[in-house]
Amino acid sequence: VSTQSTWGPSKANVAMVREVITISIGQCGIQYGNAVWAQYCEEHNIDPDGHPQSDYDPEDRQLLSFFEAQNTEKLDAANQDFVPRQVTVDLESTVIDEIRQGAYRDLYHPEFLLNANEDAANNFARGHYTIGKENIDATSELIRKLTDNSENVQGFIINHAVGGGTGSGLGGLVLERLSVDYRKKSKIGFEVYPSPNLSPVIVEAYNGLLATHLLLDYTEVSLVLDNEAIYEILQRDLKVKRPTYSNVNRIMAKAVSSMTASLRFDGELNVDMNEFQTNLVPFPRLHFMTSSIAPVLSEAKGSKSFESNTVQDITDYAFNPASFLVKYSDFDVAEDKYMAISINFRGDVRSKEANQVAQWIKANNKVTFVDWCPTGFKIGLNDEPPVRIEGDDIADSPRNVVMIANNVAVSRVFSQRLVAKFDLMY
Repeated sequence: VSTQSTWGPSKANVAMVREVITISIGQCGIQYGNAVWAQYCEEHNIDPDGHPQSDYDPEDRQLLSFFEAQNTEKLDAANQDFVPRQVTVDLESTVIDEIRQGAYRDLYHPEFLLNANEDAANNFARGHYTIGKENIDATSELIRKLTDNSENVQGFIINHAVGGGTGSGLGGLVLERLSVDYRKKSKIGFEVYPSPNLSPVIVEAYNGLLATHLLLDYTEVSLVLDNEAIYEILQRDLKVKRPTYSNVNRIMAKAVSSMTASLRFDGELNVDMNEFQTNLVPFPRLHFMTSSIAPVLSEAKGSKSFESNTVQDITDYAFNPASFLVKYSDFDVAEDKYMAISINFRGDVRSKEANQVAQWIKANNKVTFVDWCPTGFKIGLNDEPPVRIEGDDIADSPRNVVMIANNVAVSRVFSQRLVAKFDLMY
């Protein structure tokens, strides 16, 4: 009797799924993690309850790197239910209760929504020692369950902020635990750093400094994001007069989904998770990245200037310091040198165009490289264009680009925002 299932090739021919496990910690990490999953669901044609939509493609095996299929025998749309491979942790229940009551309540597995009852009160020590210590075992148990359900985990993505108490304190504990339990797996952190002028938390310089100390040792790649930079992009380019956190989260989600697109879809040039580290990190501690996304156009602008969005235009925009997702007020192209650059295109981009653009960027002095490092661009190509979700500020576009770069300017995030303010208070 042939045991081959009805949906096509036998399992042996299917490329092995390499799972990525996401961990969202603290209010910021969870809320922006939710925006990311909303984006993923839209891109893979999955409803908010986890069921595939009518246009779902059962041959789409790549999505299993981020979603767990509840019914592994039948991959057809009718009998399927997908659950994100994500652990959500917070030290108080409000934010997680919003998920439990929200539109995506049936998407997440309730077992992997973990909350304690007493929050860290924006205090690193409470998140890292007092209350975090009580919850780290439960958290790593959930992570272990997820890894046990996977064939071959390729790494972890951690969403958190470093200005608060839970994201910084418990986030550090979780990363430390991952380093011990899964030493070889890469850990990519998306860290929301304190902004230069906007400050929701008075002591964020303390929390940020203490958390950065842990990030130096325990993440392979950290993407530094800040709210103020994204507020400015929203106001300037998208004409949103009073941006809310959900606007900010949706922009971050667009960027993150474009970074992980190479793990979730096939493309001409695919980037796997370890390649981020290989291509962007010259020395282990220099792993704090600057990123940007283009095109950022609102509906009104988008419809008219659609045709003019050439590969060169969007790449030029991505390298404009004003469009970075971390704010550098005094970015100087000549002085602020790059150690490495990765540009990931999505949608209608040919590799020839991509290579020409990289040469054009170099030739026109849009970037300066350090002299002690071989200077190449890592280019990723991906056929799936980004998908627009409901209420999105960014207009639809046939192609987009995400730039992730290792630039020395990031040192000012630490020296001016964290150390200088730490010294002021201390």
